[in-house]
Amino acid sequence: MSVLSAPERSLTALADLERVDGRAKVEGSAAYAADVPAASMVYCHVVQSSIARGSLTRIDTDRAEALSGVLVVLTHDNAPRLVDIEDAEVFVLQTPAVAYRGQIVAAVVADTPETARLGADLIDVSYQVEPAAIAFGLDEPVQPQSAAEIDRALAAAPVRLDVHYATPPEHHVAMEPHAAAARWADGRLALQESTQGVHHTRDVLARLLDLPPDHVLVSSRFVGGAFGSKIEVHPHTVTAALAALALPGRTIRLVLTRQQCFALAGYRSPTRQRIRLGAATDGQLQVVAVDVAEQTSRTKEFAENCQGPAARMYASVKRHTSNRQSILDVPIPTWMRGPGCTPGMFALEAAMDELAIACAVDPVELRIHNEPLVDPESGKPFPQRRLVNCLRVGAERFGWEERDPTPRARRRSGWWIGTGVSSATYPHARIADNAARIRFQADGRYLVEIAAADIGTGSRTALAVLAADALGVPPSRVEVELGVSDLPEASVAGGSFGTTSWGAAVIAAARAFRAQHGTDPGPGAESQARGSAGDLADRSAHSFGAQFAEVRIREDTGEIRVTRLLGVFSVGRVVNARTARSQFVGGMTMGIGMALHEEGVWDSRYGLVVNHDLAGYHIPTCADVEEIEVVWLDEDDPDTGARGIRGVGEIGITGVAAAIANAAHHATGVRVRRLPLTVDDFLS
Repeated sequence: MSVLSAPERSLTALADLERVDGRAKVEGSAAYAADVPAASMVYCHVVQSSIARGSLTRIDTDRAEALSGVLVVLTHDNAPRLVDIEDAEVFVLQTPAVAYRGQIVAAVVADTPETARLGADLIDVSYQVEPAAIAFGLDEPVQPQSAAEIDRALAAAPVRLDVHYATPPEHHVAMEPHAAAARWADGRLALQESTQGVHHTRDVLARLLDLPPDHVLVSSRFVGGAFGSKIEVHPHTVTAALAALALPGRTIRLVLTRQQCFALAGYRSPTRQRIRLGAATDGQLQVVAVDVAEQTSRTKEFAENCQGPAARMYASVKRHTSNRQSILDVPIPTWMRGPGCTPGMFALEAAMDELAIACAVDPVELRIHNEPLVDPESGKPFPQRRLVNCLRVGAERFGWEERDPTPRARRRSGWWIGTGVSSATYPHARIADNAARIRFQADGRYLVEIAAADIGTGSRTALAVLAADALGVPPSRVEVELGVSDLPEASVAGGSFGTTSWGAAVIAAARAFRAQHGTDPGPGAESQARGSAGDLADRSAHSFGAQFAEVRIREDTGEIRVTRLLGVFSVGRVVNARTARSQFVGGMTMGIGMALHEEGVWDSRYGLVVNHDLAGYHIPTCADVEEIEVVWLDEDDPDTGARGIRGVGEIGITGVAAAIANAAHHATGVRVRRLPLTVDDFLS
């Protein structure tokens, strides 16, 4: 990890702290949603539909109900009624309609998890099958929707590029599977849940159950990874709540199996992207046209919007983007790390590499040559845009000037070796609706309370640093309590806006505390305040970066290895170096997975993912990750957030797949436009 120097550092910039919850996680004392004990615990297992579309005609639950230890079997016939909030994903066990393969059609609650699972296996379900639309062909061409003006400009451009790219379904596969433990007593619901937002979960459940929000308590103190899959309320959570209503006073634990997560917890939609570029012979862009086709669910629409980056990345006289959704009878896609930007930057940045070759311009210089002065789409100024700095710094550190641009020019011991580059970006956002409370304790420490989530990003540590900085005390004197819905309100952990949004509230509370209680407070002194999101309406706020990759590809087997990754990022002020580096490295590692490993394989006859486990759905292991170097520009972006912070959780994945694909082309001369890259691609 490297930080490029700045003339002055504050406590915040200097922080390089261990995670405050790191020891608890390593020792196993951190209690996740499936770990919280309860004296009255019983267990729930769900039954999933085996058809993609139709309706239930019969559910025979007799054998399950006769099984010793089974307490209740829920179906659409007997489950407690929910309020229809016009969100079909969470309207669970209310109708006989089946909208996708894997939908929950029954649930068994028993005194042991083994009995619940056996009971679920004993349920016999019959269906009336209806024709289903399932297939999303990754190899089908995307028909452009551009205007005649765009077509004329492309035809007039001296250099033209018209290519198709595709990305498959990708799944979050967080280490902790989705889990909930629900208890209904005295008209109140208590829920232990693995979620990225306790208030969002509380509010959805309160609406579904027609309860006041303060009658629902959601706790999520530790989350074992999420990557976006735990933002929305998914069917298993509602099922646990329904089971709790059916068995008052009992705590219902429902933990999805890994296989069940593939249908019930979201995924990144597959995409087809057509990129058309028109440029002068020196590489100056004249036209950028991007047409995208994506998959969504008939149950609930979700758009990946991967055409977005093309609208703002580079200067161009003419621009066009479009996005079409294929509405299918499939499980529901959702947010996944770097939504939109991650698949969108793969296609755009691979196309930029192809344009650089067509124009005989260095790929780094091509990107610099097309740097815009303002946001090309909106015309708004960037409060800070240092992409050129990232590219220049990265090129120097990576040794880019030594690169022979000729593909298939470097071979060593049976391996072809190549290097590639890509830009990276992710939008910056802040959420105003956050509050924090600070209380001085008898032990001389400050307790910071906010209902934020720590999904493994180090939120407790970062918020402790920000509070300490604002209070003027060492971080060791600050304790952070989060993840419970009766704490001051906080937005979800997502969109890379968590730290900057929650941090604004924590800093406001710290300043209010000092103003009210001074530097020598008494035990019990406290203050609460809301954070200000600020006004970015007249500016276009984004983070930027540059990804550099070196790969080697075995000439006789096509095996591909990523031997070196360098990421250089402009993300405003970094709060805590150690956890920030962890986020960057995690994102870049996930980018390796996207480039080389990850692909949800759909059976287009039945509407299910056939490789729905970690044996078939491959992600990078330690052996796949060699040298990763992370650099960030030491900077302050006061216009975009508290203490000049922008998020770091998602930009690390954007651009990685393109850099690797570009490096693979440089190594072999083979251009692969569909992810993941496999040995077959290099053996033809």
